[in-house]
Amino acid sequence: MVTPFDPNSHIISARAFATNLGITQAELAKLTGIDRHALYSRTDLLKLEEAVRPLMSILNLASEMTGPDQCAALWFKHQPFPSWAGKAAFDLVSERKAERVLAYLRSVQSGLYS
Repeated sequence: MVTPFDPNSHIISARAFATNLGITQAELAKLTGIDRHALYSRTDLLKLEEAVRPLMSILNLASEMTGPDQCAALWFKHQPFPSWAGKAAFDLVSERKAERVLAYLRSVQSGLYS
């Protein structure tokens, strides 16, 4: 599971999450809609936690279907979907459409799509 927590402190860490997902912290800011500088603020930890929650759900579901976290991260960033005009999950989340990705993954998981 890709984790947003610093392994040493068990406090949510934008740096750890971005590194585990294989993206830059600027990309994480874009995905979450949080200002890049706020990613490092202790006062914004709750905001960051709420923002990464949909990402965690997507990545957890994806890793159940793809296998190791690295495969889920690659799927998330690069797998285009014809029904989404060739966009990947990363693109949809960037457009604030994480719920569409979650709905798709849940339907795949339930066997509706394959």
